[in-house]
Amino acid sequence: MTCGDSYDPECAKALERMFFFIDHELADADVTEIQQHLDDCRPCLLKYDLERTVKALVARSCSEHAPEALRERVLVHIREVHVRLID
Repeated sequence: MTCGDSYDPECAKALERMFFFIDHELADADVTEIQQHLDDCRPCLLKYDLERTVKALVARSCSEHAPEALRERVLVHIREVHVRLID
């Protein structure tokens, strides 16, 4: 077994569902399966820890709100692009 190798079917399956696992969006059976894989596969556990840490840092960094003027400019630009795509 090439545990930790993204080409290993078990690792690929676990890594493919990693974000759903981190966000608690999996059925209990899937959670159990991934948790067991992480308990047995140190390379995948390290990838999980990294992804969880990055997600937490991004969430913490995104707690600030953009200034209202910037928000309005972005919304106007999005509308302009949308109109161009429709035409």
